[in-house]
Amino acid sequence: MSLLDHVDLSLDLGKKSYERQLTDLQFKMLRLQRAVTQIGHRMVLVFEGWDASGKGGVIKRLTEALDPRGFVVHPIAAPTPEERAHNYLWRFWNRLPRDGQIVLFDRSWYGRVLVERVEGFATMREWSQAYGEINDFERILHNDRTSVLKFFLHISSDEQEKRFRERENDPLKTWKLTEEDWRNREKWSEYAIAIDEMLARTSSENAPWQVIAANDKRWARIAILKAVVEMLVADMPFEFDDANTLVLDRSGAYALVDAGKLSAKAVEAVIAEEEKVRKLLKKQRKEN
Repeated sequence: MSLLDHVDLSLDLGKKSYERQLTDLQFKMLRLQRAVTQIGHRMVLVFEGWDASGKGGVIKRLTEALDPRGFVVHPIAAPTPEERAHNYLWRFWNRLPRDGQIVLFDRSWYGRVLVERVEGFATMREWSQAYGEINDFERILHNDRTSVLKFFLHISSDEQEKRFRERENDPLKTWKLTEEDWRNREKWSEYAIAIDEMLARTSSENAPWQVIAANDKRWARIAILKAVVEMLVADMPFEFDDANTLVLDRSGAYALVDAGKLSAKAVEAVIAEEEKVRKLLKKQRKEN
């Protein structure tokens, strides 16, 4: 049985619950982005999925409350002639995050084992060896203080056709639909086989895949926001207190300093800022 067959595509979320959770999670993302900047952490988010599965909508909700100076979105299309002259991973090395930055890939290096495999742009030898190359690539990122989280947005064939028809009939969305989308749809079963093998062979403890039920767009957006927030909290020495304020876990931070994984100067700067905010809030309470 396919891994995709285990995904419950009936999952959905009501509008009120969605809006409430979206506001809370976007606030947390903004605070966590600040923490990423403060300690020089790096994060890579990979978005793959069927055509019209909602990748762009997820990325929009994930980033719309963030400081634009602290993140970059890379929509990945077919490689340019210059990029084709190099190893297929070359163009992604050039787009990785600097210290204190979050980078989002709207499609990614997984094109090697998906579209390039199915459409014959890569030989069997090339795409077969790519699984190991990709695992090594992501292991290097993890070992270099970079969080890697990968999402595959799964929708049913019927839902995809419905969304294609909606785009076809909406003058503001027709640009999203191409002849290539319809051609790819005819190879649904071939892509499903490639997706299954990709998920099975490239999900690791350091760079896990999360398959997201995306027939309901609201459900998918909240599920992904929650996953990103949880990973950032797990990978950095910060936690949300009872007042929903992000605070530094000082013992955890200094343990990372001792392990050579975090700068003592960065930790001291965070502590100084927290103390400054605490004094300011105390002063405001007295004045009120």
